[in-house]
Amino acid sequence: MLRRVGIPALTVVSVLTSTVFVATRPVAGDAISDAKAKAAAIEAQLTQAQNQMSALSQQYDQAQYQLSQINSSIATTKANVAADEQAVSKNKATLSKAAVANYITDGTASAQNPIFSGNERTLGATTEYNKIAEGDISLAVDNLHTAEQSLNAQEGQLQGEQSQAQSQVTAEQNAVAQNAQAIQSQKSALAQEQGQIATLVQQQQQAEAAAAAQAAKQKQAAAAAAAAAAAAAPAAPSSGGRSTPVVAAGLSQAAAPPTAAGGAGALQAAESQEGVPYVWGGESPKGSASPGFDCSGLTAWAWGQAGVSLPHYSGAQMADSTPVPVSDLQPGDLLFYGPGGSEHVAMYAGGGSMIEAPFTGEVVWVTGLRLGGDFVGAGRP
Repeated sequence: MLRRVGIPALTVVSVLTSTVFVATRPVAGDAISDAKAKAAAIEAQLTQAQNQMSALSQQYDQAQYQLSQINSSIATTKANVAADEQAVSKNKATLSKAAVANYITDGTASAQNPIFSGNERTLGATTEYNKIAEGDISLAVDNLHTAEQSLNAQEGQLQGEQSQAQSQVTAEQNAVAQNAQAIQSQKSALAQEQGQIATLVQQQQQAEAAAAAQAAKQKQAAAAAAAAAAAAAPAAPSSGGRSTPVVAAGLSQAAAPPTAAGGAGALQAAESQEGVPYVWGGESPKGSASPGFDCSGLTAWAWGQAGVSLPHYSGAQMADSTPVPVSDLQPGDLLFYGPGGSEHVAMYAGGGSMIEAPFTGEVVWVTGLRLGGDFVGAGRP
């Protein structure tokens, strides 16, 4: 189920409260403090929306993951359906042959009666064969009805599950888009409020400059005297010809070493994507047509470069990983947040830091290790 948040409503409040025009406010310290307080409130709402984006993105990834599982089941069931249809066709052929045989022989009764039998020595064998044939016909009828009922039930169930899964994907996609729109609106409101602050500060500075004009002239005279004194002072001794070492050209552009194995290789791959923008549902590295990652897309791609396949959903990644205590963390281990790891995943980078694709509007970055709040555990793929 979706956990809807009231971001759009908060955004509307933020935008409305940020539209008070500067001309109606006095140029005073309390006006600047009021504007700063409003900017801080908008910034707090923006941070909340950005943090929620990661959880919403993972709910979308989960819906996509479940839809892929259903589609896989559909493919398997279609194969079973084809086998059932083949069995039905075979059963129909058996019934058809039996009907023709009964019509030609006028039923089995004549064959079982010694009066109508042309060969008394084959009468026993014929009787036994007819019993088997009658059993085969009865089985064919049962199989025919069972297969047809099974096909209808499976088709109806799969269509319902697929429709429901697709609806869930669409709902999650809409939730992510709505949250992204709220983030953009809050950024605009914050920029407007910061513009007000800048205008108020400028007006206050102009008033203070006009009141302190005489003091400024005195400072200029003192500065001129100090400059003259400095010019008359003896020159400082030279540094003895020492110079700052220069890094050899091209070192910063050296090619990265081959990807290592295990967690070290996964971390190396993840760190190579620093600066790539956050894109919900994304799993495209630098150099691709549209580079971008969400949190589980980054960890899945990075571990994939080290030869380990992970699903593109944080909750499934936690389920596929071996739990690791925080005291035993190694570079490349995954850090999970939210129930069952369903809201966010990052990668431990060593030294009390981690790398992650955080939320919309930001890029892949290395940040401090977060073990509080909604942190639920670590895992090693």
